[in-house]
Amino acid sequence: MPDESPRAWRTVLEHVERRLLDGDLRPGDRLPGERLLASDLGVGRSSVREAVRVLEAMGLIRTATGSGPNAGAIIIATPGGAMSALMRLQVAAHGFPVADIVRTRLILETAVAGELAETVPSGARDAHGDTLSTPDLASADALLDAMDSPGLEPSEFLALDAAFHLALAEASGNQVIAATMAGLRSGIEAYALGGLERIDDWDATSARLRHEHRGIVEAIRASDAASARSRTHDHISGYYAEIMPAEAGPPSPDPGLEPGPDRHPSHRIEETSSW
Repeated sequence: MPDESPRAWRTVLEHVERRLLDGDLRPGDRLPGERLLASDLGVGRSSVREAVRVLEAMGLIRTATGSGPNAGAIIIATPGGAMSALMRLQVAAHGFPVADIVRTRLILETAVAGELAETVPSGARDAHGDTLSTPDLASADALLDAMDSPGLEPSEFLALDAAFHLALAEASGNQVIAATMAGLRSGIEAYALGGLERIDDWDATSARLRHEHRGIVEAIRASDAASARSRTHDHISGYYAEIMPAEAGPPSPDPGLEPGPDRHPSHRIEETSSW
């Protein structure tokens, strides 16, 4: 009987990603059909459809309706290379302390958000007087729109959430940071999913997370580096504060950021052990 557990779609996602990393599937190839994937992996076809939706939102595939040679899903990109693959293996085999993952995210992602905002000052022009383009945030925008889709399961939402943060890292153009974030993605999703049971009102939490995502992108587009950094910090630490166990103790302020009117002390991170 096919596996219809809530995480069955992740089996499909990880199978496709592994084949992409191994080179079995390349840009331009067709993804195996829904029925074949369901049969080979022992999952329901609904799980395959959920995985395909996430893969498309992540920008790895593009789907087309109808029949014929152009129907189905075509590979349009590959995930990060060897560095991210090795880190994913480390996370899978040994795991990292959750607090270490969160602290690493705070260091990397606040820097990325600030640098993206500083890439091109608002209204800057080149030597010919043409307005310079802002960082390419098209992938991030697509993922934000995908997270607005009604009926998303929390696991689907959190997968798209992790992909959004990876998209910002990729927009920075720094391949080391992008590969590091790609490698940490499974660890990020794992602690985010693991904390769901501590969330009393998922609808309210997901609405807040969507609002915070939009705020980060707005700050980047407005070339407001300070706001981009603080919004990113509060977004990451805020979710962690919501799901961390009470015995971990109250979080301490981050000395690297100036407090603002929208910053809540309860949403900052302290030195804590993994839960």
